[in-house]
Amino acid sequence: MDLFSKSVSDFGSPFDTLIFDLDDTLYSSKTGVSEACKRNIEDFLVMKCGFAEDKASNLRIELFKTYGSTLAGLRALGYDVDADEYHSFVHGRLPYEAIKPDSQLRNLLRTINQRKFIFTNSDRNHAIKVLERLGLQDCFDQIICFETINPNLSRSSRLDEFPVVLKPSMDAMNIALDVAEVDPRRTLFLDDNDRNIAAGKAAGLRTVLVGKTVKSKGADYVLETVMNLPQAIPEIWGSGINGGDQMITRSRSEIDSILSTTPVGA
Repeated sequence: MDLFSKSVSDFGSPFDTLIFDLDDTLYSSKTGVSEACKRNIEDFLVMKCGFAEDKASNLRIELFKTYGSTLAGLRALGYDVDADEYHSFVHGRLPYEAIKPDSQLRNLLRTINQRKFIFTNSDRNHAIKVLERLGLQDCFDQIICFETINPNLSRSSRLDEFPVVLKPSMDAMNIALDVAEVDPRRTLFLDDNDRNIAAGKAAGLRTVLVGKTVKSKGADYVLETVMNLPQAIPEIWGSGINGGDQMITRSRSEIDSILSTTPVGA
């Protein structure tokens, strides 16, 4: 029997599903992609919405804090911004080449037998590009993205008919859980954003704050990188991981092999 054909119950894990954020969670924030995205958003505010250049940065921050994203904030304030146009502008000029294939992460994900989802506020095109750059496009069961949690937006006849829904709103969390058809109590949610983690906890998920060294409120675990999963949460691989089961032992060996070639933080 192949390692990946064993059922979750065979491993005795408390988790049936893992839900991963994408940007700054599956790859490092140090790539510069997120900073480039912020600059592109500010350019959109200036070039497409007519805001003063010296106000764009503060406006982006305030819209994000208040509404969850610049797009959501603009539409809530009455700006008729098309979501596809916004995403095309903001993501179209990103330095995707800075995201490199991650064979260690790919191998680690393949040792996780449970269902795995991406849950991102970004649009599907961006998510696919990032996963392809990382070499992880076939490692997840489904991508839950902007289009998934805003299915009616393109059909709206007025701006306030379907407000943009995004993490960390509970509406977004509940839609994602419904789409994934998961039991929150047996689901591990990984994200780099404190507010998203708090929302995940409020939705009943087990939460993992990624990219930090200190837990935020609502975080059950904290990881410097996703590659720290085996040390921080070994129960993903089951309570019997050291119990002599041949398949689980092989999984442990694969994980150790991956980690032996990957720098791991404390």
